Amino acid sequence: MNLADKIRSIPDFPKKGIIFKDITTLTGDGEALRESVRLMKDRFKEERFDKVVGIESRGFIFAAILAHEWGIGMAPVRKPGKLPAATIRETYDLEYGQDSLEMHIDALQQGQRVLVVDDLLATGGTVEATIRLVEKLGATVAGCCFLIELDFLKGRERLGDYRVESLVHVESET
Repeated sequence: MNLADKIRSIPDFPKKGIIFKDITTLTGDGEALRESVRLMKDRFKEERFDKVVGIESRGFIFAAILAHEWGIGMAPVRKPGKLPAATIRETYDLEYGQDSLEMHIDALQQGQRVLVVDDLLATGGTVEATIRLVEKLGATVAGCCFLIELDFLKGRERLGDYRVESLVHVESET
């Protein structure tokens, strides 16, 4: 199955010049969703994780399924003000401004090995901030997994030596 064929491209969303990668067409197809999770699991079949960290919001889909498949917990990373208990925050730069992410202070334990999961790797800022949150809590990022990677934005380069696995690679903006 070609997963790229299951992802819809929406031009000029959320703003002119952006081609949005809509994964609802993939997640709405049971076979494609199952195959995506199977391939993600297969990429890390030699690894052991204590928890999966999912990035808001589409990353929650894959993170929760992977956590269930492995019989481990899932910890969410969210925009500020969305988590009800005490949190830590990490701010990161955007093209025009800044944004922040938060995680519960008790979401991870010292020494836990985690897999960071999101639907898409673009510039890498969100994932880089998530990695800093995980490490502030004393856990270790053992890998990062994405459904889609926009190769032309070079987000992988921001992640240095962390293991990065992506199922679908988009080489250009068109």
